[in-house]
Amino acid sequence: MSLQVFERDRLYDDADDELDLIAPKTKRAQWRHRRVGPPFLKFGRRVKYHGADLNSWINGNRVATTCAETQRHG
Repeated sequence: MSLQVFERDRLYDDADDELDLIAPKTKRAQWRHRRVGPPFLKFGRRVKYHGADLNSWINGNRVATTCAETQRHG
């Protein structure tokens, strides 16, 4: 199952409130500095995120859990 939280073909500005779903703006800045987090684009001082990249990053960080009850009763 693949989540499509962000519009695939949209470029999101770092100031867009929707990105707070991933992390606060200050945390995203730390991630960019350390080169972790979702891929980003830079246009001079402007930081942008491509919707398709955000969706891929979200899906790549999905943690699948198993429940003992589900496994027993399948």
